[in-house]
Amino acid sequence: MRRFFASMAAMLMLTSLAACSGTPNDLSGLQDDPYEQANRKIHAFNMGADTYVLEPVADAYRNVLPDPAQKAIANHVEWTGMPSTALNSTLQGKWENAGLAILNFAFNGLTLGLVDIMDEADKPSYEDFGQTLAAADVAPGEYVVLPLLGGTTTRGAAGMVVDFMLNPLSALQAGPAGEVVKTARVPVGTISLRADNYDLINQVKYQSPDSYARTRSIFIQMRSAYLADVIVEEGESTVSDDDFESFFE
Repeated sequence: MRRFFASMAAMLMLTSLAACSGTPNDLSGLQDDPYEQANRKIHAFNMGADTYVLEPVADAYRNVLPDPAQKAIANHVEWTGMPSTALNSTLQGKWENAGLAILNFAFNGLTLGLVDIMDEADKPSYEDFGQTLAAADVAPGEYVVLPLLGGTTTRGAAGMVVDFMLNPLSALQAGPAGEVVKTARVPVGTISLRADNYDLINQVKYQSPDSYARTRSIFIQMRSAYLADVIVEEGESTVSDDDFESFFE
């Protein structure tokens, strides 16, 4: 309960900043960037941390670890996000997507997510609390850069807090092995993500005239794509019944 109320307080504070700026799915206003001066300083710090820590670790990861092992880790990272997707899909009324996420988590849990038992047709769409807030008509707010976490919006920052604190996976009690899995999922996921996007991130960092502006532009494009289906018509689903049929087949 302490965790719940702490996350709710953080959400209310951050969403109050977002409430007065923009419409839920329109991120074009983020280009105005009123916090650009502070954002650029944090961006520079993040680039330095990436250059001296994350980039060399990710480079070693992708060159030393065999491809099957990298695939298994990527599968596991995706699996750990299924409870959050199920929770946020439920809050948004996306019942089929929530059910598919639960099935995915349950079946792939037989291998701790290291092996993807379900085929590609059965993948639920990713949902986070930032998308849930957008579905509740909370405006995106302003573009902000967080230390080590990178660019987001004030609404997205609130979503990160809630997703981290209320992810059902965090409440699981599975002994020492389970604690290791929960503790390692953030750093391992970060390294895996950096390795998967190694060339793209390096291109932005080393070849862009303005890496900050380029990073902001990429964020707006990618986040807009995630939000494209966040608000659905009443009774409309983002997952078809065929997904369930193909799963049970």
